[in-house]
Amino acid sequence: MKHIALLPLVLLFAALMAPASSYAQSLKGSRPNIILVMTDDQGMGDLSCLGNTVLRTPNLDRFYELSTRFTDFHVSPTCAPTRSAIMSGRHEFRNGVTHTIKERERMALSTTTVPELLQNAGYETGIFGKWHLGDEDEYQPYNRGFSEVFIHGAGGIGQSYPGSCADFPPNREAEGRYFDNVILHNDTLVQTEGFCTDVFFQAALGWMRKQQQAETPFFAYITPNAPHGPMIAPEKYKKRFADMGWDESTQGRYGMIENIDDNFGLMMQKLDEWDLWDNTLVIFMTDNGQAGRGGRLNGKRVQMYTAGFKTGKGSPWEGGTHVPAFWRWKGVLGEGVDIPALTAHIDLFDTFCDLAGATIPNDIQERDGRSLLPLLEDPNANWPDRHLFFHVGRWEKGADPNESQYNKCAVRTPRWRLVNNQELYDISADPFEKQDVAADHPEVVAELRKAYDAWWEATVPLMVNEDAPYAPQQPQAVRYEKQLKERGIPKWTPPEL
Repeated sequence: MKHIALLPLVLLFAALMAPASSYAQSLKGSRPNIILVMTDDQGMGDLSCLGNTVLRTPNLDRFYELSTRFTDFHVSPTCAPTRSAIMSGRHEFRNGVTHTIKERERMALSTTTVPELLQNAGYETGIFGKWHLGDEDEYQPYNRGFSEVFIHGAGGIGQSYPGSCADFPPNREAEGRYFDNVILHNDTLVQTEGFCTDVFFQAALGWMRKQQQAETPFFAYITPNAPHGPMIAPEKYKKRFADMGWDESTQGRYGMIENIDDNFGLMMQKLDEWDLWDNTLVIFMTDNGQAGRGGRLNGKRVQMYTAGFKTGKGSPWEGGTHVPAFWRWKGVLGEGVDIPALTAHIDLFDTFCDLAGATIPNDIQERDGRSLLPLLEDPNANWPDRHLFFHVGRWEKGADPNESQYNKCAVRTPRWRLVNNQELYDISADPFEKQDVAADHPEVVAELRKAYDAWWEATVPLMVNEDAPYAPQQPQAVRYEKQLKERGIPKWTPPEL
């Protein structure tokens, strides 16, 4: 508001009468705290505010009502790829991430990350939950721009695969698996107590409070592994679904989602108590399309609510990449505002840097995204057409990527989606891809094929992990055994909130 004194009287009156989002001056360099909450495998159909009548997500529903929503927001079809794209501002394949395992989940060391640049701009940066961009030391988040690290290993708690991708040994052996986990807290493994999502939010909130008290702007990246399988939730969250007759897996998955909602509600409550809303941007999103699309109710196989999408996680159709994206910055962004522009995870890099006033060096990786500030300042701003490229990847280790060029891929424009180089859907008229119209629009198919081929040709040389040999040891197992022998595994003391 300090700029208003410089406005002519008539503009001052108009500004005071307009909604907050319309009179905001440029957001560039406004330096809010940034909280990015990204859940794992939760899709458009997994929120009651988006139509699920079985789930109860009152806190996220309330947040939705208070938010500016990007209604055509896209990520990658699976988890490590999405995380790589957020960190880098470019397609995951251009960071060497073409899988979630097999040494191809490691983000190229040549990549400059957004938390690195935020740190350079005076931000503290913290990650709480899932990293999944490399378990070897040089790939770990404390070497990629995070000043506070509180994570499990691998792509999920308890996971273990050939090569370097593996969680800490006790987490693999635990009967409950998502309870009482060993977590890496900066340079020390600690023994936590309780359910994993509760622990991650507790750690994040305590750290955020500390930054607020130090009057330091912060970037909090809260990334619970829930509701990724295996489907495990506290019994109190499973009971309602058990009483309704849902199978054990659905009880666990839906229980995890309602637990996420409670933790998000706790975060909202603390932001209220700490008077943090006015200078904090909070984002809720998910890392890929919906998993867990079927279940059993009273023994009968049923289709879960999917918000209309015909596919979910791991697919090149809309359901694989179209996810929720709710943004709230009290008094700055409009409440209940929908932005239909075609946007994506690759846009967060430049957006966060613009907000923080962080300089983006000219010599870092070329980025595929663009800043969302024009849309945040004016939801009706001009937003040039663009192409978004998707590929599920995950071809066999040692295979020639070119053999999979047209397998599980897609190109998206504001109107069209070309899938597997042959199916064309008019998303503006057919958002759930019921009618292939390729035969009716050969000129569109030709244009999108040409764009995709050019993108692929430029991208293949950047897939730097394709020939990477398997690591001889699992680094998180080595870390655990070494610390256990030298000093043991101390108990983690939760921060007081």
